[in-house]
Amino acid sequence: MTTTNQEWMKRRNAAVANGVKQTHAIFAERADNAELWDIEGRRYIDFAGGIAVLNTGHCHPQVSAAVRAQLERFTHTCFQIVAHDNYVEVAEKLNALAPGDFAKKSVLLTTGAEAVENAVKIARAATKRSAVITFTGGYHGRTLMTLAMTGKVSPFKLGFGPFPGEVFHARFPNALHGVSIEEAKTSLDLIFQNDVEASRVAAIVIEPVQGEGGFYIAPFEFLRYLRELCDKHGILLIADEIQTGAGRTGKWFAIEHSGVVPDLITTAKSLAGGIPLSAVVGRADVMDVPLPGALGGTYAGNPLACAAALAVMRVFKDENLLQRGILLGGHLIEQLRTMQRRHAAIAEVRGLGAMVAFELFTAGGAPDADLARAIVARSLEKGLILLACGIYGNAIRILVPLTASLELVDEGLAIIADCLQELSPAVDKAA
Repeated sequence: MTTTNQEWMKRRNAAVANGVKQTHAIFAERADNAELWDIEGRRYIDFAGGIAVLNTGHCHPQVSAAVRAQLERFTHTCFQIVAHDNYVEVAEKLNALAPGDFAKKSVLLTTGAEAVENAVKIARAATKRSAVITFTGGYHGRTLMTLAMTGKVSPFKLGFGPFPGEVFHARFPNALHGVSIEEAKTSLDLIFQNDVEASRVAAIVIEPVQGEGGFYIAPFEFLRYLRELCDKHGILLIADEIQTGAGRTGKWFAIEHSGVVPDLITTAKSLAGGIPLSAVVGRADVMDVPLPGALGGTYAGNPLACAAALAVMRVFKDENLLQRGILLGGHLIEQLRTMQRRHAAIAEVRGLGAMVAFELFTAGGAPDADLARAIVARSLEKGLILLACGIYGNAIRILVPLTASLELVDEGLAIIADCLQELSPAVDKAA
């Protein structure tokens, strides 16, 4: 009988494809809210949240009850064959939550990449154009189209080309790494001058906060510029909210912070509290262009996932989780900036709502991916699950469930502080 993490890792490595990475060599036994126990009985505080999937925590009672109730009704019909009420209710609620004073419609799908692919399909059908512009450092998925859109080669794109054509990358404004808003604007002009005319661009796709890319917040000024640029040239603006959506930033959609209204929004991750569900929501006149049968999928809008999503939305309302996310994010940033004052290795602390990260540099001013990896590994030894991210792998992101108590959050932050004290070569700047 297999009983240890090490034994399961041996079986995993023999059975699972090498391309499936595993950050932590542990296997889950059970989880509750922001805590997880492995098969050896060890407890961990979860600051990863399944990569932004658990805004309402592990096994939220309302979400679990909704899934159990749906199990008693039916588990699958394929919405395109026999419809079900949960799908329609989720679509109605997403339409109401999305910004914009116009009629909206939604299509439900299964994964984030699937949502992004369908958003591109819809944009191409609606505009009768083919080109797509995305941004350096952006992450949009692991299918061939979404890999073409992703602005980072290693490890995502290695060995998988050629990719679909007519995808162009503009520079994402990033002051820490020397890219100003004006330089980002200029890079868009250069694409129109050198690569593709604006009249052939179907969509500009941007993450309001880059997820895998490092939790860099798109400047609101830049988002407003993109809206104006798209309006000028008849281009659709798509907000990729796979990681930012479903309340992570203190708004249901992160784009709302800027006041910018996109034409389409993609969402997934925390939408259904851990049950696979994604969506494209946007302008009804755009969403309705593809003909019947052009959109959908066998598992798209699965009844169990839709029931979970409806419960997630109720939990956000009942527990005031949007406001909770703002308060939690403020607390995280305050505590991390206290650490920053003590450790020169922390170059920047940033966040929007509870989507928070800190970035690590060497004493020479270079991105320090080695220190990030060491902190992630040492934190696990101390009972904290963390994830690194960023174009250089030197940022550490915090995606603790919004339902976590401040006491538990502070316990996790104390572990990060201990790891910095042990691993950072910097001298205490307060001394």
